[in-house]
Amino acid sequence: MSETSNKHKAEAPKSLNFAVIVCSSSRYRDFKESGRLDDPSGDLIAQNLKEKGHRVTVRRIIPDDRSTIQHAVMRALKSRKVDAVITCGGTGVSPRDVTIEAVRPLLDKELEGFGEVFRMLSYKEIGSAAILTRALAGVSRGKAVFCIPGSPQSVTLSLKKLIIPEVGHIIKHARES
Repeated sequence: MSETSNKHKAEAPKSLNFAVIVCSSSRYRDFKESGRLDDPSGDLIAQNLKEKGHRVTVRRIIPDDRSTIQHAVMRALKSRKVDAVITCGGTGVSPRDVTIEAVRPLLDKELEGFGEVFRMLSYKEIGSAAILTRALAGVSRGKAVFCIPGSPQSVTLSLKKLIIPEVGHIIKHARES
C-alpha cells in the first residue's frame, strides 16, 4: 500500500455507525407473515461489523421495490446516527432485482472500482458466473453507500476484502471540505 494511503487510513474514523438494509421480497413477506426475522445475510453483516468495532444503528428488511429501497436509503442518509449504508440483495439480473437502479441516482459520486474489484475477487472464487455479479459503492451526503449481493459468500467477501478495510478511508475523503 502507498505511503499516502497508509497516512489517510491512519487519519480515518475507526468506529462507524452503519445502516443495514436487506432487500428481499421473500424474506420481507416471511417476516410479515410469521413475525420472525430469518435473515442470515443481515446477521452476517452485523456480526462482521461488530467484530471490527463498528455499530449497526439501523437494520431493516424491505421488499424488492424501487421506491421502497430509495426511501429506506434516503432515510438512512439523512440520519445523524448513520455513517455508512449497506444494502444487501436485489443486485441480480432478474427483472425484480432493482437495488442498483434505486440507489445509483442517490449517489453524489460513484466508486466504480468497488464493483470492478468485487467481480475480480468473485471470479477467483466462482469463475465465470462472476459476470452476473452487480455491486455498487459511492458516497452521498458525506456517507459511504454499498450495494452488495445477498448470498452469504458475497457478504463475507465484500465485507472482509473491501468494505471494512476501506469504509473509514472513504468517509474521511467524503467529509473533507
